[in-house]
Amino acid sequence: MSEASNVLTFQDLQRITGYGRRADVERTLKEQGIRLFRGRSGPWTTVDLVNLAGGIGQPTKEQYGVDIL
Repeated sequence: MSEASNVLTFQDLQRITGYGRRADVERTLKEQGIRLFRGRSGPWTTVDLVNLAGGIGQPTKEQYGVDIL
């Protein structure tokens, strides 16, 4: 996870899911209802979106700046 934010990178997601291939990681996240974004270096998501898919927390209108990319 990147230090200053709650962004989970593709490498984080590979470690968490146990899958190495991008398609497998994306499929697993979609099956679990976790919203993901596709970037140049692979899919990414946030801890908040993972928690939201797990029923923890409530949707917020928080906006992320372009600097997280």
